[in-house]
Amino acid sequence: MPQVRRALIVIDAQQQYFAGLLAVEHPPRDQSVGKIGDAIDVATRNDIPVVIVQHELPEGAPVFAVGSDEHRVHPEIERRIDVSAKRVSKNVASVFEGTGLADWLRTAGIDTVTLTGYMTNNCVLASAAAAEPLGFAVEVLSDATGAIPISNDSGSASAAQVHDTLMAVLNSNWAAVATTAAWADAVETGATLPRGNLIESAIAGRAAAQR
Repeated sequence: MPQVRRALIVIDAQQQYFAGLLAVEHPPRDQSVGKIGDAIDVATRNDIPVVIVQHELPEGAPVFAVGSDEHRVHPEIERRIDVSAKRVSKNVASVFEGTGLADWLRTAGIDTVTLTGYMTNNCVLASAAAAEPLGFAVEVLSDATGAIPISNDSGSASAAQVHDTLMAVLNSNWAAVATTAAWADAVETGATLPRGNLIESAIAGRAAAQR
């Protein structure tokens, strides 16, 4: 089997997600940021390119304003960033839109992107979906991402419901979902992470509903 050529994408691991309205709740943010750090350590040991993505809005914006404390990368992540890491700024959910990242990944020979960071229900989801037409395989680390509770005219869901549901959705079509530890094992052996598919997920879902 050809060896997997991965890049680790750290999405918006910024202070904005550690206080205030956008504070990540599930998995607990102090745990998930530690897992992101673990993933960076694994990538560094195995010569996997690391991409640090920051959401950036103009000065004075209510969130992610450039130059603000909330715009800064979390110190647990910043202290691990090697000078060789690629830094990307974005202003929409997908890490690919308008950033040139897809071209950079192709030039580096990358075929698989491993997504970590925040939020599960926005930038992680959007980036995973956007990777499909670009031709990249996707991995999502379930314990190195995180969600917030949401409520709007269409309904409400806790952070745990949001995160766990989206992990199942992603694994049904767009990504191989795994823990950081399982991903680290796959990296060390050069293996491909197992992933579900829509047909098998539908069959298993129907069976579970009938029990």
